[in-house]
Amino acid sequence: MTDARKTFDRRSFLSAATLAGASLAAPAVFAQTPDAGLETFEETANTNMHRNISSFRELDWRPYFSNTKNGAILVDTVSRCLHFWSEDQSIYKLYPTSVPVSDELTRRGRTEVIRKVKGPTWSPTPSMKKRNPDWPDFVPAGPDNPLGTRALYLSWQYYRIHGTHDTRKIGRKSSNGCIGLYNQHIEQLFDLAKIGTQVVLI
Repeated sequence: MTDARKTFDRRSFLSAATLAGASLAAPAVFAQTPDAGLETFEETANTNMHRNISSFRELDWRPYFSNTKNGAILVDTVSRCLHFWSEDQSIYKLYPTSVPVSDELTRRGRTEVIRKVKGPTWSPTPSMKKRNPDWPDFVPAGPDNPLGTRALYLSWQYYRIHGTHDTRKIGRKSSNGCIGLYNQHIEQLFDLAKIGTQVVLI
């Protein structure tokens, strides 16, 4: 195995910029990342891709859950935020998130947390590997891992709520289907959520 395979180097995923004819001096840089594929990060204040972080509002759990047994997580893919209620409803959290890049990759409905992992490893899904054969088969835990410092695995295969070391993604459409949070936020949520915590994506 080569050193390039052993170490996940984000710079190796910038080749899309060259192929697209983009330059570092252009208003937007196109970066190919393992979490999202082709992604746009705007570098100017005048942008159509706004983060929506300032548009958050508190919600009540009742329209979405019949109870808060084991806690409840609501992910709003439109406003790009995650709501958490503890089982006894004494704790309420609201976090900005990243969301999938397209409707085709967005799954909505009911699921639950089935596994909690500190220092998660990452492997591309078969479809991601097919689209990007040069991506590594496995990335160990650490600063180059696309899942950040913590991951909540859902009952839907390949879907997770996880952290990210790339803070530019938060508030944007920037994933292949997962929901991303700042590392400090997923660490809080990780401690609050349980195996069996209810999850609804809308």
